Amino acid sequence: MCRVKIRGGRVTGKELNYNGSISIDAQILERSDLVPGEMVDVLNLSNGARITTYIIEGRRGTGEISLNGPAARFFEIGDEIVVLCTCLVDSNERENWNMRVISLSNGNREIS
Repeated sequence: MCRVKIRGGRVTGKELNYNGSISIDAQILERSDLVPGEMVDVLNLSNGARITTYIIEGRRGTGEISLNGPAARFFEIGDEIVVLCTCLVDSNERENWNMRVISLSNGNREIS
């Protein structure tokens, strides 16, 4: 099941010479219940790319969403993205499942 969806985010940086991952502002991680090391799919609405990587904690309060390592080749600063995190659930959990959706606006600030 999809556990978390972050939509409306914009890429703020990219660092090709890095081992890999996506850096996400610690405040966004807290609000979305994501943790460093968790695997996510990152979808690029600008070019259709879809990659799987792991999260590292970005600087709190900066709105940072940065693609690192090989993933940086699929994204440009300013591209709109969706971040999806999935999990396994049993049939009992599925019946009352609620995906957490976080919507971001300018500067990757959460829309209430």
